[in-house]
Formats: sequence, structure tokens, C-alpha cells
Amino acid sequence: MRILISSIAALILSAGTTLAEDRRVIAIGSSVTEIIYALGQQDRLVGRDRTSTYPKAALELPDVGYRRALSPEGVLSVEPDLILALEGSGPPDAIKVLQEAGVDYVTVADTFSRDGVVEKILTIGAALGVEAEAEALAAQASKQMALAESNAQNLAGQDRQRVLFILNARDGDITVGGAGTQADSIIKMAGGINAAAAVEGFKPITPEALAVTAPDVILMMERQGNHAVSDEDLFSLPAIQLTPAGRSTSLIRMPGAYLLGFGPRTAEAIADLSAALQDVNGS
Repeated sequence: MRILISSIAALILSAGTTLAEDRRVIAIGSSVTEIIYALGQQDRLVGRDRTSTYPKAALELPDVGYRRALSPEGVLSVEPDLILALEGSGPPDAIKVLQEAGVDYVTVADTFSRDGVVEKILTIGAALGVEAEAEALAAQASKQMALAESNAQNLAGQDRQRVLFILNARDGDITVGGAGTQADSIIKMAGGINAAAAVEGFKPITPEALAVTAPDVILMMERQGNHAVSDEDLFSLPAIQLTPAGRSTSLIRMPGAYLLGFGPRTAEAIADLSAALQDVNGS
């Protein structure tokens, strides 16, 4: 009897595992998508949000919309069994519909730290049933981030650059990344000082307030389309011209998901931003 029960249990477990592996998954959030690929689980993906542009293979997946402006119809059109969504996805009404649609919905916390990356990886690994792989990836990511941050702090020494992250400068209206943002965290990890630390979150800033931030260098995302601002247009703004960064035309541009994603590539982003800050310092 024990043998029979054990055999049945094994069959049930095997069936459950197969079902888990066959689940159709949608990834909402660039770091969520990157982690799924890093775990080797990309074959389960049937859709991704518009911010998920890395790796390039992800672009071949159906685009279900921008993660903060999701349409339930668009998300459900690819018939997912599981939605892995980064915290802050929305709008709330759309998320409520998705959560009530009979599809498993997992919210992935978005904390901008080494521990936050570890938590993301473990959460996604648990949802996909690949806990061992997730633990290995999390340990690797944590070690790499710790090393990158330590190296960046040593390189920066006492001569730290004041860095102003500009999210948008379209039509002369400037929005900066203050305390509590991804930009604030990555700047500090790379050995810089957030020049807009007195601001909370991503906020518009007046020309007078911007001048007070006195950045040595401006940090922006590489952007295309209607939101793009050329170097020439940026440094032609009077508010920018009044700053040390404006006078020296010191600007660093990095891909947005790479710089601010807080996923498997964040250690590399820390190292690259640190190196760029050193280049500015030495110029």
C-alpha cells in the first residue's frame, strides 16, 4: 500500500511539475523580463510589456502595452496562465480586472538596492518553480553588485561628482530624480552624490532650484522619439547653462532599463556609471 501511495504521489508531483513548466507567462517590467531570461525560463513567455527591450529576443514577444497604462484586454489576449508584474504597474483598475480574471497574478516588489534585486529574483523563481536556479542567480547578482559598489566607492574617494539625473527636459520643462528613486540609488552606488537629493521622487524643478543643485555632471537615459532631447538643446537651456555641468557640457547617457532597472545587469551598470564619472572627473 505504501508503494502504491508513493507511486501515485510521484505521478501527481510529476504532473504538477509538467503543468508548472507549461504555464504561459507574461512579464510586466523590464527587470522581470531580464530575470526570466537569466533563469533560462524564456520559453514560457507569451508576452511582455513595452519597457522590456532586453535581451533583443524579447522584442519578438507580443507587446501587451506600457506597464503603467495596461489594458486588461491586451494583456489577456495572449491567454496567459501567470502574470509576473513589477510593483507600480497599472492603472489600478486594470490590475484589479487582471487579478479577478482567473489568471495567477504575482506582484514583484521593486526596491532599489542589492537586497531588492535578490528579492526580485527569488520571487520570480518561486513563481516559476525554479527555486534552486533563483537562489544561485540571486547569490551571484548579490556578490557582483557588492563588488561593483565597493570598487566604485574606492574609485570615487573623497572627490565625488555631484550628479543630476534628468528624466525629461522636453520643451524646457525639467524633471529630475530625487531621493527615493532608482536614479538616487544608482548614483550613490556608483560613488556619486545625487545633486537633487533635496527633492523627493521624480519632480519638476524650477530654473532657480536647478541652479542651486550645482551638478558637476548630468545623467540622462538614452531616449528616442518625442521624448528625446539632443545634447545641443539640453545645454542651450539657461537653467542648465548656469550649472558647472552646463559650463563644462558634462553629460552621461545610458540605456534606461540598464541604468534604472535593478535586475541582473545592475552590477555592470554600477561599474559603467562609475567609470563614466571618473572620465568626467579626469577631463
